[in-house]
Amino acid sequence: MFTPEGNTTKILPIDISKIEFADSPEAISPVLPALPDPNTLALQEAADIIKTESAPIAFPTETVYGLGASALSTDAVRGIFAAKNRPSDNPLIVHISSIDQLRRVLKTEIPQVYKPLVEAFWPGPLTIILPLPTSGGATPVISPACTPGQSTFGVRMPAHKVARALIALSDLPLAAPSANASTRPSPTTAQHVYTDMKGRIPLILDGGPCGVGVESTVVDGTVFPPKILRPGGVSAEMIRKAGGLAWEGVISGPSEAKDNESVRTPGMKYRHYSPTTKVVLVVGDHDGSLISSSLITSAALASSFQHFKVVVLTASSFDLSKWPSSVKTYITRVIPLGTDRPSIARNLFAALRDADENSGDIDLILVEGIDDADEGLAIMNRLRKAASEIYEQGRKVK
Repeated sequence: MFTPEGNTTKILPIDISKIEFADSPEAISPVLPALPDPNTLALQEAADIIKTESAPIAFPTETVYGLGASALSTDAVRGIFAAKNRPSDNPLIVHISSIDQLRRVLKTEIPQVYKPLVEAFWPGPLTIILPLPTSGGATPVISPACTPGQSTFGVRMPAHKVARALIALSDLPLAAPSANASTRPSPTTAQHVYTDMKGRIPLILDGGPCGVGVESTVVDGTVFPPKILRPGGVSAEMIRKAGGLAWEGVISGPSEAKDNESVRTPGMKYRHYSPTTKVVLVVGDHDGSLISSSLITSAALASSFQHFKVVVLTASSFDLSKWPSSVKTYITRVIPLGTDRPSIARNLFAALRDADENSGDIDLILVEGIDDADEGLAIMNRLRKAASEIYEQGRKVK
């Protein structure tokens, strides 16, 4: 039995090309190399831990790395909260490997309202809200620790072959938040997980960098009009296009919840995605030479100019060649996020971690914001939660 005291965390690499899993929500079983292939051995070791222990393990998904344990076991779910130091009223999304597993293990059918979205985006970065299943009487199938105070749960089918193979091999739906310490930027590589979870969990499956980079979109079709509770890897525009008449009027719900409010999805309460260094987000500053320069100068002045250091994360508009040389003396690194929204989403969390962990003793991370169209909504949702201060069109809004 794994306990944090005196234990080590193993990292087992997985060659994704060795795993075959049909790109269909109806696919049940992966095709794995015959033993003693190391990929199969690693997946079976992880599945055995999930089936026999309450300690969670980390694995890659297409969005971010997840920290997974059986969603049916309260002890296992509590192990997730303990490893992350996560508040117990922050719900967890349940991950499945197939429609068959949803029906057979979770005793749940997909309502008609979700079927066009499931056909379009499963497997993939979309989470749907469903009524809690029961097994005879009123006994919930899913551990109530996953859904504190709720009559619904969120479920998704990841597209990453490692994630689906692991869930299929264990034949257990996995509660799986991002595999980072609570409040830290979400992990998109196994090394990010190891930085936060070393000694806290027994195993990390290393399937390489995540392709999407931000967590799944969470949609609620149990209400009318349907809502996007958390923007993510599937944009609102994509949902409207694929969802038909029922989703043409989908609205975005509030991204923040009050401290005493019970929420249906993670990401609405508490501080999220934050490095230890202060993050300032600047939106609508054109080439960055106005407000950004003023912010850096003011921050340097407040620190009496003593060894003040800034890392700047740029998107497509900031042009540091136009910034005053007196300001550029404080900039120790410039990290490009990307020039299009998919690449910015993919690079965002890694860039925040890189700035925080690999830039020496810095005082400020200044981030260029983007517009909210398409993937920009999810990107800006994460950045607004990560930032201590936000400036929009030259005005401080947070």
